Amino acid sequence: MNMNTYSFLFLVFVGLMLGLELWLARRQLRHVRLHRGQVPSPFEDHISLAAHQKAADYTVAKLRLGIVSEVFGVLVLLLWTLGGGLAWLDGFWRDWGWGELGTGVAVLLSFILIGAVIELPLRIYRIFVLEQRFGFNRTTGRLFLQDLFKQGVLIFMLGIPIAAGALWLMGHAGSYWWLSLWLAWLSLAVFMMWAYPAFIAPLFNTFTPLADENLRHRVEDLLSRCGFKSQGIFVMDGSRRSGHGNAYFTGLGSNKRIVFFDTLLESLDPDQIEAVLAHELGHFKRRHIFKNLIVMAMLGLGGLALLGWLSAQPAFYQGLGGSQPSNYMALALFMLVTPVLTFFLHPLLAYISRRYEFEADEFAANMADSQALVQALVKLYKENASTLTPDPIHSAVYDSHPPAPVRLAHLQAHGAN
Repeated sequence: MNMNTYSFLFLVFVGLMLGLELWLARRQLRHVRLHRGQVPSPFEDHISLAAHQKAADYTVAKLRLGIVSEVFGVLVLLLWTLGGGLAWLDGFWRDWGWGELGTGVAVLLSFILIGAVIELPLRIYRIFVLEQRFGFNRTTGRLFLQDLFKQGVLIFMLGIPIAAGALWLMGHAGSYWWLSLWLAWLSLAVFMMWAYPAFIAPLFNTFTPLADENLRHRVEDLLSRCGFKSQGIFVMDGSRRSGHGNAYFTGLGSNKRIVFFDTLLESLDPDQIEAVLAHELGHFKRRHIFKNLIVMAMLGLGGLALLGWLSAQPAFYQGLGGSQPSNYMALALFMLVTPVLTFFLHPLLAYISRRYEFEADEFAANMADSQALVQALVKLYKENASTLTPDPIHSAVYDSHPPAPVRLAHLQAHGAN
């Protein structure tokens, strides 16, 4: 293939990304191992040394797998682009003579499916080896295969019309097609936020109304005090797949739902459950979901505007191994390049997310028992084997939640005011 400015810039950004990822992983490994032998003082009365060491070992194991995944991902990225993988896929489907739109849909869909198959061995290892070793995996082989089948069906059912619609807009909406595509993408994203809890999530998990009457009354009272109206309060059978626990609210408009993992209800008492839910409602009251949607929309607009310009540059295709220019090749190349570019936004996005977590904690401390939230978080750190001693720089780049000691100190200080 012909190397040009796009090839050079691509290799520079990929090299910087991989170098930073490996450097950060090495820092995290060293920092977690260094503090493995002693529980941090704020947690000494609540978390045993054995539990702390399990969390450290779990973090190290995930990091090692992450390093393999990062290096492997970069190799696959280079094979798709400079290695000519996309060009070969394009040539394969062009020989079928399906026309530009049919060929484009086939290329994009097969590109996504091949990528999923390539990642499958690492996914299997993570679930059935790493998570199993630390006692978190509850997914059976049969359930795993069922999930794969359902995900494949969804890719076909949603992927074909979405790909066809995007390519049609690129070919028929004029020189500002990227603006039309952005509006369509944003509309689809909002629709999926509304539809996911009612139509997609139940394909993979069972959601049953909260049966504990006393707890339900407490939750309903909290929702009333927070001015939050939902379709219902549900318990999800998260224990079918994992021992990790969580709680969240999802959906938009009439499809908003409060969801508790059954594993969470098993480990926390009612005061702690109420405090965790108050934190989640804090995201709603502080409009974090709406703010995140705005950020996502602006990043999407900027990305599609950039794609609109790049798609008109023949050197873009030549430099990244995309064979001959086409709308679908521009989309496929952009899907490959975008994670490289957005990696450098991680520190900013993680910082914003951590600020939101502090704000949600403050809201929860005002609406519920702040000490109960502290106790709940400590239990969740322990049961999810979350490291209590992350490297500060690694945390600043990646972590959407504040480090455990910082978060608890902030909560306790706010609760004391």
